[in-house]
Amino acid sequence: MADAVSHDAVSVIRAKRDRGELSDAQIDWVVAAYTAGEVADEQMSALAMAILLNGMTRRETARWTEAMIRSGERLDLSGALDRPTVDKHSTGGVGDKITLPLAPLVAACGAAVPQLSGRGLGHTGGTLDKLESIPGWRAQLTTAELLDVLRSAGCAICAAGEGLAPADRRLYALRDVTGTVESIPLIASSIMSKKIAEGASALVLDVKCGSGAFMKDLASARELAAAMVELGTDAGVRTRALITAMDAPLGRTAGNALEVREAVEVLAGGGPADVVELTLALAREMLDAAGLGDRDPADALASGAAMDHWRRMITAQGGDPDAPLPVARERHTLTADRAGVVTGLDAYAVGVAAWRLGAGRARKEDPVQSAAGIELHARPGDPVTPGTPLLTLHTDTPDRFPAALEALSDAYALSAPGAPYERAELVLDRLA
Repeated sequence: MADAVSHDAVSVIRAKRDRGELSDAQIDWVVAAYTAGEVADEQMSALAMAILLNGMTRRETARWTEAMIRSGERLDLSGALDRPTVDKHSTGGVGDKITLPLAPLVAACGAAVPQLSGRGLGHTGGTLDKLESIPGWRAQLTTAELLDVLRSAGCAICAAGEGLAPADRRLYALRDVTGTVESIPLIASSIMSKKIAEGASALVLDVKCGSGAFMKDLASARELAAAMVELGTDAGVRTRALITAMDAPLGRTAGNALEVREAVEVLAGGGPADVVELTLALAREMLDAAGLGDRDPADALASGAAMDHWRRMITAQGGDPDAPLPVARERHTLTADRAGVVTGLDAYAVGVAAWRLGAGRARKEDPVQSAAGIELHARPGDPVTPGTPLLTLHTDTPDRFPAALEALSDAYALSAPGAPYERAELVLDRLA
């Protein structure tokens, strides 16, 4: 590269290793050089570890994010649509199907929702994997197709294009295999580089906190949320964040087709109370950020308008909203062995079990089973007696049952029959 005379990877690594603050020029050079293949993976691994151990200032993180955005294209949707644009991002959890009813709900209230989503990895599910259980639906859209879907349906849920923040795609894969995923500056810049590059004018973040989330405690969730809100605000994107509980799975399903079915129930006016509550909370934040705070998303849910936008979106992306969803060939139900009140349900254990049943993947190239997953019959606060169904495992490959059941061995916590139970808050904090 032209700037290679004044910068080299070893000097940048040493600077951060020795707790120094990287200059704008150093950050610009190392991100561009790594994207171009001129900085080796082992050198970027060393730098990522130094960042994990020593952190980054707000200025460094903002510049790192800008450099990753500049590594590719940046969409501009403002002039192509006649409605305000707003997006939502979740940091990932178990049973988190909120995007599915949320995008058409916000579209029904007058915003355009360009929802660029990802695939599951490990115990957390992926929105694109869920939607691909709908026959014919496709995740890959060109920019022109994305705009067409947004104009016709008001919302689109699709994969990020190859041209958006390619530096992040390389660095994300590297962090995953070098033990450097946990760096908050690198998490924040990874998420926000793609979200800023996609061109929405407003963004709402759902930062999960708890056993089934990446951030296990409220302090670290707040730190991540604050970093991302700062990055969005500094880039001119109206950004706010909700920190939400992920100690227990959301809703009563974890798995691809199972979660689509539950999302459609929400759009039809039913569905689990926690899924409806969080969908409406995020919808209100998105509409307010988009300048449409006078619209009540509960009305659009009750009237069926959100369902209309869902059907239009699925159809516009090649799917059949009336087609039957896949059903697993094999099922196994786990029952309670004693009476009591469910006081805990470990989201992480449920996520691992669903992954082992085939709903998730260990590597990005692994296939997933659309019908695999877990149906939850008993959730925190529910009373049970001996023989009460707790959950049902779904898979096409029954030899997966033992490993899934092993993951679930301590998933449920029961108190004595009749013991009082106080439901935890779903929304833990808000940052703007």
